[in-house]
Amino acid sequence: MRLSTKGRYAVTAMLYLALEGESGAVTLADVSDKQDISLSYLEQLFAALRAKSLVRGVRGPGGGYYLGRDASEISISNIICAVDEWVEFTRCGGRGESVEVHRSLTHALWDDLSKDIFDFLGEITLADLVKRGQLRGQVDHSFGLQHHHVMAAA
Repeated sequence: MRLSTKGRYAVTAMLYLALEGESGAVTLADVSDKQDISLSYLEQLFAALRAKSLVRGVRGPGGGYYLGRDASEISISNIICAVDEWVEFTRCGGRGESVEVHRSLTHALWDDLSKDIFDFLGEITLADLVKRGQLRGQVDHSFGLQHHHVMAAA
């Protein structure tokens, strides 16, 4: 598993939605402005999040996005999986049995590490991040979140 820019921005946007969505629908323009993420990039992310039912959109005046389900039911790994492809380590053709055994062992190591990361992020929900941020004094509703706060809270 990799934590790409796409995954980090999706987590940041979803956390913003969890914090601000209680007072009404959140527009992508607001997320873009407060989180300094390109609006066109957010549109791509939210299309993927919507396809996995992690967000729901409301059209028209006062429209925007809400979480697709309760923040306590959305894990960080759910968000990352929705917007990012998992890295698959490809095996190159070996030059001998010894090389192939070492590649196989290395491949298994990365597979295990990816699973451990996935399991770890699967245990953390948006609600957990909100609580962690509040405990650390990093959540500021009036000014929005900064990207480094999201990952520091994880």
